[in-house]
Amino acid sequence: MTIPRKRDSQTETGSGEAGSPAQRAAVLRQTLNRASHEYYVLDRPALSDADYDRSFRELQKLETAYPELRTVDSPTQRVGAEPQSALAKHTHSIPMLSLANAFDDAELRAWEERLIRVAGDDITRSGYSAELKIDGAAVSLTYDDGVLVVGATRGNGTIGEDVTANIRTVRDVPLRLTGAPPGRIEVRGEIYFPFDQFERMNEARVAAGEPVFANPRNASAGSLRQLDPSITASRPLRFFGYAVAFDDPAKLPFKTQSELLQALRSWGIPVAPHALRCNSLDEVAVWAHGVEHELRAVLNFAIDGGVVKVDSLRLQDELGVVGGREPRWAIARKFAPDIAETRLAAIEVNVGRTGQLNPYAVLEPVEIGGTTVRLATLHNEQLVRDKDLRVGDVVQVKRAGDVIPQVIGPVPERRNGSERPWSMPSRCPVCDTPVERDADLAAIYCPNVACPGRQLEAMVYFASRGAMDIRGLSYARIEQLLQAGLVHDVADLYTLTTDDVLGLDGFQQKSATTLVAAIDASKSQPLSRLLTALGIPHVGETAARLLARHFGSLNALSSASVDQIEAIRGLGDVIAQSVASFFHDPSVRALLRKLDQAGVTLDEPTQVAASGALSGQTVVITGTLPTLSRSQAAALIEANGGRITSSVSKATTFVLAGTDPGSKLEKANTLGVPILDESELLHRIGQ
Repeated sequence: MTIPRKRDSQTETGSGEAGSPAQRAAVLRQTLNRASHEYYVLDRPALSDADYDRSFRELQKLETAYPELRTVDSPTQRVGAEPQSALAKHTHSIPMLSLANAFDDAELRAWEERLIRVAGDDITRSGYSAELKIDGAAVSLTYDDGVLVVGATRGNGTIGEDVTANIRTVRDVPLRLTGAPPGRIEVRGEIYFPFDQFERMNEARVAAGEPVFANPRNASAGSLRQLDPSITASRPLRFFGYAVAFDDPAKLPFKTQSELLQALRSWGIPVAPHALRCNSLDEVAVWAHGVEHELRAVLNFAIDGGVVKVDSLRLQDELGVVGGREPRWAIARKFAPDIAETRLAAIEVNVGRTGQLNPYAVLEPVEIGGTTVRLATLHNEQLVRDKDLRVGDVVQVKRAGDVIPQVIGPVPERRNGSERPWSMPSRCPVCDTPVERDADLAAIYCPNVACPGRQLEAMVYFASRGAMDIRGLSYARIEQLLQAGLVHDVADLYTLTTDDVLGLDGFQQKSATTLVAAIDASKSQPLSRLLTALGIPHVGETAARLLARHFGSLNALSSASVDQIEAIRGLGDVIAQSVASFFHDPSVRALLRKLDQAGVTLDEPTQVAASGALSGQTVVITGTLPTLSRSQAAALIEANGGRITSSVSKATTFVLAGTDPGSKLEKANTLGVPILDESELLHRIGQ
């Protein structure tokens, strides 16, 4: 972390609105903890990103100047501690128990009948709490006078591992509880990965040539058990609480499980949604069927069932534990499994828009969670090797929510000797062009820009909002055009007439005219948009803008050498080699000639301002801004003399951050780089 040499006078003297340094630090901790709860748990941020970051940096300065003010619940402690040599053991004050299972309504009814035999009709009068069973890593969080002091894994239920330093990095785990919790209490809950964040992380690992995680649950458990907390901090873990452990339950400020969940929320603990207090087991059954067959498919996290609990805590205590292992008063209502076994019939290869060859599994159809699965992702060749997948294997396949089905791995004991190893083809399976290997990204490409296998994805990307922005040219429409033989590459889009489009199903005169007009309007997009749309390997919006504004025209860029491209500040040798190779390809040159003949703009009219409010400043954009798109924000910054880069470093002047900023915000905080929100940017440039 970089600390400015000159500290402001308020930090030096402790003067200001809050009095002494200790008072000011306490106010800042309270403000930041409240802001984190509003952002991560309530999803209703009241404090702007810029105000949060200013307060965070002020607290960092105070704790650096006065180390005795640094507390265990300080937001500055979320960035991770020093790596550990081993994880210490932790004994739970009250064991973390397992649950018995009920696989259908009849088994649930049999469970209730057993309870009635023990506790009588009080059971039916109590009602039940029905809650989602999160499929993650169980943890226990010990709070002493409201401050998190220990975070531990479940382990064997009696002894777990102390992962306090790692738990502190999980953003929605409060370091200090709000309200009036008991003096010392253990909060039980589940650490999990949201599906969208899990897929995003796996995509980044594939792009970096790193092995992917098989499923969110294993990734959650593995992330928690890292010896280096900074690794845990880099992963988007989340937390739901569902229970408490307390030496004297009679002193707890609630009498039912439903009230317990409300108390957790009031203390700042996130609680899983869709919990329901049910008056009868019939209501529980209706809830369970709704979750399994409707809700489960749209959740952004994995569940493997529901948990049904007797609502009365007094009755829970009276019912006790079965065999020292399972609470009698709770049961897991299991759903149809989201993991199944089937045969891997083939491994085939898809050619993406950039030419990258991506293997996928062709499966014997299998029912998983109410859906028939026939295909599953395999990510890349290395994953197939790492998992030792062979054509003909019996494999385990997982599907949960909207995540693409994934092959977990083979079942080796089911092999009979007929299984065949697989390897990536040496020639493109679509156009028969020899493939090329990118050693840095562990990827294999078809270099033929005109390859029919990449045209659909290439056209979809070409028409997308961040590229040529052709409104109405959807995935389905492009499929129609290709199947009708009306287009063969992106340049052919500009030869389409209204009569051509009218010949396709679903088009009337107005919609056909509108689509042709939208395609024609895209001709005026600047060169930077065209470079993005062409899908040059390693070239995204930022690199495309740098190239376009440096060379000014496609003619100048296509003739540039590797050295000339690499000389552009912000571009490295990988991008330079990729761009030079792209434009030296004869098929690319033929495509560009067609685009030129069609009247597509091949120049960049906008130049980076030589002076302005942001002259000489280097800016990184991250997250979603309230009103500006990334391209609009970048244009404003460059028009005012600033320069856009894609990664945060000590040379970064400031980071422009919106919602869901990701790891770039963490790195900016670590390096002490200022963080602005959209309103502050507009203020700086006088808008």
